[in-house]
Amino acid sequence: MLAQPETEDIQLVKVLHALGDPARLHLLRIYASGQQYDCSSERLGLGHLHKSTVSHHMRTMREAGLTSTRVVGRNRYVQLRRADLDARFPGLLDALLHSVEGEDLLGAGGGGA
Repeated sequence: MLAQPETEDIQLVKVLHALGDPARLHLLRIYASGQQYDCSSERLGLGHLHKSTVSHHMRTMREAGLTSTRVVGRNRYVQLRRADLDARFPGLLDALLHSVEGEDLLGAGGGGA
């Protein structure tokens, strides 16, 4: 696992700052399924972004405590820290996900972030 804050060290201001970008809100919706995802920008719906930009978004989310990243060889698998976030900030994820439900966060044609 890559470095991430302990549950009790996750700060609300860092979580909200991390989610202040449309691409990261898009990732939050994807990760909310509870599955692990590889870092393929195409499969994540971020194919319009450069690989280093997608990596930056993933690192920002991990460092804020939103996700955990498991390393297997050269591959990375990302998963939402749902239980940790629900324990730390009850109802926050549900409220955030509900507020962006149905929105086109990346803009028409996917060119928004």
